[in-house]
Amino acid sequence: MADLRPVVLIIGALVTLLGLFMLAPLLVDLANNNNSWRGFAVSMAVTLLLGILLIIGTRGGPVRLSVRGAFFLTTVSWLVLCLFAALPFLLNEAPLTLTDAIFESMSGLTTTGSTVMSGLDDADHGILLWRALLQWIGGIGIIVTALAVLPMLKVGGMQLFGAEWFEPMGKILPRAQSFAIGIGVAYVGLTVLCAIVYWLLGIEAFDAICLAMTTLSTGGFANSDISFAAFSAGGADIAASIFMVLAALPFAAYILAVRGDPGALFKNVQIRGFLILLLILIAIMTFYIISVSHVGAAHPIRLATFNVVSIITGTGFGFGDFQSWGPMAAPFFFILMFVGGCAGSTTCAIKIFRFQVAYEGLRSYVRRMIYPHEVDTMIYNGRVLPDSALYSVLGFIFAFFACYAVLAIGLSFTGLDMVTSISSAATAISNVGPGLGPVVGPSGNFSSLPDISKWMLSVGMIIGRLEIFTVLVLFTPRFWVS
Repeated sequence: MADLRPVVLIIGALVTLLGLFMLAPLLVDLANNNNSWRGFAVSMAVTLLLGILLIIGTRGGPVRLSVRGAFFLTTVSWLVLCLFAALPFLLNEAPLTLTDAIFESMSGLTTTGSTVMSGLDDADHGILLWRALLQWIGGIGIIVTALAVLPMLKVGGMQLFGAEWFEPMGKILPRAQSFAIGIGVAYVGLTVLCAIVYWLLGIEAFDAICLAMTTLSTGGFANSDISFAAFSAGGADIAASIFMVLAALPFAAYILAVRGDPGALFKNVQIRGFLILLLILIAIMTFYIISVSHVGAAHPIRLATFNVVSIITGTGFGFGDFQSWGPMAAPFFFILMFVGGCAGSTTCAIKIFRFQVAYEGLRSYVRRMIYPHEVDTMIYNGRVLPDSALYSVLGFIFAFFACYAVLAIGLSFTGLDMVTSISSAATAISNVGPGLGPVVGPSGNFSSLPDISKWMLSVGMIIGRLEIFTVLVLFTPRFWVS
C-alpha cells in the first residue's frame, strides 16, 4: 500500500504517546504503595520501545496521506492502541484474561463504558486511573477524527461540516495546529472545571478527577460497582448532567464562542435540535416517574434528567435501575441508545444531524409526490443540502442498523437470551455502556458473557465508534486495488 510508511509513522507516534500516559497510573500506584506499578512499568516500557522503533524505522520524507491511507490509518490506529492499552489489565496484580483485557481496553478507548471488572470500590488507584485515562484519550481522539478526518472521507454525511467548521475557524485559527490546540484547550479546560465542581460537591479528589475524565469523554466508567450512584450525594448528579450535555455539543463551537461568536452555540441547528429534544424527553420521563408511584423517587426530575442525558449522550453512567420503573422505561431508554449527541462532540450513535437530514429528505420526497413539477431545494443549517450528503446519511443509517441486526443475531447464536442479545448489540454499536436485562443491565456488567460474545461486542464497539463505513470500507476488494 502506497501510504504504508506515513501510516506506520503516525501509529508509532500514537503508541509512544499512549506509553507516556501510562506514567500517570504508575506514579499513582507508587505513591499508594501498590505493587501494580510493576505492571504499568513493564507495559510502559514495551509500549514506548515499540512505538519509538516504529517512528525510527519510518521517519524521513513528507507525511502525505491519500483518502485510502486515511481510512486505513483511522481504523488500524484505534485497533493498535486498544491492543497496547490492554497490557496493564493483563499485567495487573489481579490480571484479566486476554479476552477481558481487550474488551475493557476497547470499551475504554471507544468510550463505550461496558465493563467486565468488579470490585471497583476496592481496586488499586492506578488501574482505576488507567480506565479513566483511556476514555479521556478516546474522547479527544474521536473529536479530532470527527473534525479532521471524517469530513474529508465523507463518512455518513460528515462532509456537511467541512465548510461549517473550517471556514469560520480559518478566520481566527489559520493553521491546523492552532485549531487542534484550541480543541485541546477546550477539552482539557472543561475536564478540569468538571473535576473542580465534583470536588467542591464533596467527591474525593481522585474520584473527582477520574469521573471528570469519563464525563467529558461521555465514557461512563466509574470507580464503583454501582457506577455514579456512589457519588451522587450533594448534587453531583446535577453537575454530571450539565457536563454530559456540554460534552455532547460540538467542541468547535466552543472555540468560536470564546473567540468572539457566543451565538455559535445556538445558531447551529443540530445544537438547537439536540437541546429541544432533551427537554422533551426529560419532561416525558419525569411525568412517567411521577405517575408510577412505586418508583418512589424523591427527586423525579433529577432522576429523569440524569438518566435521559446519560443514555442519549452514550455516557452510560448508572443512577438507579430504570428497568424497575415499570413497562415503559426499558423500551424508552433502549430507543435513546441509538440517538446520540451532535457531530464534533465526544458522543456516539447515529447523532442528531443525521435524523435532521433524513427528515429534510423525507419532507422533500413527500412534497415532490404532491407537487411533482415543483423545484424543492433542501436546506440544512442555512446551506443547500446536496443530494450526495443526503444519500450518505441515509446509507449510514441503513448500514448502522444492518450492522446492529447482524451483531444482535450473532450474539443470540452464542447462547445469549433475546433481551441480552439485542440490548448488548445496541449498547456496543452505539457505544453507550449498559444494556438491558439482569446480566448486562444498569446494575450488572459483561463479565459473565461467553468469550466469543465479548469479542463480537468489541468488534461492534470499534465499528460504531468509527462511524461504520470507516471500518467496512476496508473489507471491500476494490479498496486494496492499487
